[in-house]
Amino acid sequence: MRVLMVCLGNICRSPLAQGILERKVLQYELNWEVDSAGTSSWHIGEGPDGRSVAIAKEHEIDISHQRSRQISPEDLDYYDLILAMDVSNYQNIRDLSSRKSHHDKIKMVLNYVYPGQNRAVPDPYYNGGFQRVFDLLDEALEKVISVHG
Repeated sequence: MRVLMVCLGNICRSPLAQGILERKVLQYELNWEVDSAGTSSWHIGEGPDGRSVAIAKEHEIDISHQRSRQISPEDLDYYDLILAMDVSNYQNIRDLSSRKSHHDKIKMVLNYVYPGQNRAVPDPYYNGGFQRVFDLLDEALEKVISVHG
């Protein structure tokens, strides 16, 4: 299983999601590949936001090695599951392709906890709340494993 986490800039939410899921994959001994990307090109090549790095570190997860990249149409072919952090990200990912097979792979990550509600993982970039984001993602990604593992 190949899973891609996607947010806007790929420096706050999706790097945390990648780190959390990578840890769970090791814990559950799954043969999964996990990566993250952003829908924008604003931060390409940059490391995760220091606040994301810090909250991950508090939970014994190292995401400092990650580098921001922009999602590409090729990602829609490569990944089996693409998890969007909010509705805007979801729509931007869908806009990369009109193929139903691609659209079927794209999911709102919090729908695993709140089915059909399309709740957003709040973007902590301006207003903080990194622990809340971590907790939401941790719970949702546990459900992802229970569904797809």
